[in-house]
Amino acid sequence: MDLNNKSILVTGGTGSFGKKFVETVFEKYPGIKKLVVYSRDELKQFEMSQLFSHEKYPAIRYFIGDVRDGERLKRACEGIDIIIHAAALKQVPAAEYNPMECIKTNIFGAENIINAALDCGVKDVIALSTDKAAAPINLYGATKLCSDKLFVAANNMKGKRDLKFSVVRYGNVMGSRGSVIPFFMNKRKEGILPITDVEMTRFNISLEGGVDLVLFALDKAKGGEIFVPKIPSYKITDVATAIGPNCEQKIVGIRPGEKVHEEMITESDSFLTVDIGKYYVILPQQPDAKKQKYLLETGAKEVPIGFKYNSGTNDDWLSVEDMRSLITEFVDPNFKAE
Repeated sequence: MDLNNKSILVTGGTGSFGKKFVETVFEKYPGIKKLVVYSRDELKQFEMSQLFSHEKYPAIRYFIGDVRDGERLKRACEGIDIIIHAAALKQVPAAEYNPMECIKTNIFGAENIINAALDCGVKDVIALSTDKAAAPINLYGATKLCSDKLFVAANNMKGKRDLKFSVVRYGNVMGSRGSVIPFFMNKRKEGILPITDVEMTRFNISLEGGVDLVLFALDKAKGGEIFVPKIPSYKITDVATAIGPNCEQKIVGIRPGEKVHEEMITESDSFLTVDIGKYYVILPQQPDAKKQKYLLETGAKEVPIGFKYNSGTNDDWLSVEDMRSLITEFVDPNFKAE
């Protein structure tokens, strides 16, 4: 999709994804009409405005607001063509301790996004999900699964509007706020890296990969899909070795709501999942004729019944050296293992 002359609103726009998305859009689409960063932290907006000032980027706008506030959200969506919904409360232990706060943002906030899109003439909505939404065992994952269901079902409410709602789902983002890599890089000076479980694995994606997936979904979505990237896995012990090879790895136990392995596509999802090459797509529940039409139009292939996409059984793995190269490329160009 050509984003020149389009108006885009990014919720949670001051987060790691939001900043990379804004940077990428300005690089690729210098003719963008308006790009609204919508978030609730005025300090983060001030800091972001030092990098993306209105003087240098005349299309940028900064709106203070919470996705919990439906009226403010509707005001921000006036004249908007595309919503990228990245706002969420996503820290698993914090969600376990403060469940209603997570529900208010991740579920009620999603409903507010949907209502604003329906009421304000928005054309496309892409919502960011998480691997924790597949067979969730923690509250954060459960709220994001609920959010995913809301966005998929929103396509049933659009009537004759030219409007599509779709979802992208991916794993841990390398170097993002709260991810294990900057945590280990900070802790290694103490000589001990805390390991929750020696068997623990996670999916890995760069911020650039996440942005590319969103742009792909914007271009290809027909409405109701969940797009899942084919990405490598890593072992938590390999990340620790890559960052602090001389550090002690101390087993501290799994935190509340944490899995040993993450899933992005469950076995139950296999009936609706298709392979489109670089990505998998989980299609919405629909008559088989519509699924066959999708396969014909896109050249997608059905996955085997019983297929699942799990970080522990993935075919693609990052080695210790792979991790070091990726950290240097995407997190810290001056990184050295120590």
